[in-house]
Amino acid sequence: MGAVTPIGLTVDAFWRSLVAGTSGAAPIASFDATGWSTTFACELKGFDPLERIDRKQANRMDPYAQYAMVAAMEAVEDAGIDFAAASISQRERAGVIFGSGFGGILAVQHNAKSLFDGGPRRMSPFFVPMMIPDMAAGLIAMRFGLHGPNHAVVSACATGNHNIADALHAIRRGEADVIICGGSEAAMCELGVGAFAASRALSTRNDSPETASRPFDATRDGFVMGEGAGALVLESLEHALARTARIHAEVVGVGASADAYHMTAPHPEGLGARLAMERALAASGLRREEIDTVNMHGTSTGLGDAAESAAVRSVFGAHADRLTPTSTKSMTGHMLGAAGAAEAIASILAITHDCVPPTINFSTPDPACDLPYAFNDALQRPVRVAMSNAFGFGGHNTSAIFAAYE
Repeated sequence: MGAVTPIGLTVDAFWRSLVAGTSGAAPIASFDATGWSTTFACELKGFDPLERIDRKQANRMDPYAQYAMVAAMEAVEDAGIDFAAASISQRERAGVIFGSGFGGILAVQHNAKSLFDGGPRRMSPFFVPMMIPDMAAGLIAMRFGLHGPNHAVVSACATGNHNIADALHAIRRGEADVIICGGSEAAMCELGVGAFAASRALSTRNDSPETASRPFDATRDGFVMGEGAGALVLESLEHALARTARIHAEVVGVGASADAYHMTAPHPEGLGARLAMERALAASGLRREEIDTVNMHGTSTGLGDAAESAAVRSVFGAHADRLTPTSTKSMTGHMLGAAGAAEAIASILAITHDCVPPTINFSTPDPACDLPYAFNDALQRPVRVAMSNAFGFGGHNTSAIFAAYE
């Protein structure tokens, strides 16, 4: 696994911050947001692509691709696979399925300004490869010389989970032995933040950024933008055992659905969310009573948190009161296209450490959100199976289930 997040630039740092309940929110540093309706976000802190990427290459990559590359490099190192020493036939059986919600939105903003200020001759010849959301997958494949399946799923904030699901299916179909998968996002610019501010989706708690993301709390007022990347190396069990790999967890099931309801609002009864979770359970072959925790999409919006909570209760019935749901977005903010991948990693680490990270900033109960969430403090408890939800604008719903490998 590899992670680049607002609360840690490696998997270990990410986990330590999650367990400590650290907020990644602060006043925006990427640009001057003075006078904006929202002036804060969960930005990366101290990220330097040149620590891992050659300067010439980095200059030709949008930040979203830089984040993806650094996370993928950590994941490959964690997996202990030396692709440089692998044969061509082995690298033909390894692929990359890695997406982004926006792709290179910073490249779009920069080149649009260049066009309007100086005409088309001022635009970068690298604009297209820096902009398109499939380029991270292509660049990662080039870095490791991988010739297997290579594409990007783009489904807004469900992107991370969809790419994990596609990787799982490709391996099960026998198309590859190993796939690097995940999601990345870098939308901290006037265009990115301004777009969500205009849609009135963001919290405006400018006087207290660190407490603004408060999923399931009655006083929640919108999500906090985040950025970063999450990468996972998936492989068939046979391939992992043959090379005596350390196995963090097993991907046992994925599910997907569509709300078919509204461009941005969730189905009020959580219909699509329920279907995605039910389909993931059916694919896993597990009973609902075997799920220990759900890393909920939990963005800190009024409609979304209530609808998802209702969906969880509908799916799990009486067992919902024995779950330990949480939302790590209370700390990372909403990492958009990277959210599903980062939260998959958090779910796997919950299994590894028998610990559910907290949903911080809770103070006021909401009757519409009545599950036994891990509020404010991490909870030590046995975690053998974890579910992770990711939903996106357009009504895209995904759910993934991870289990301890036995």
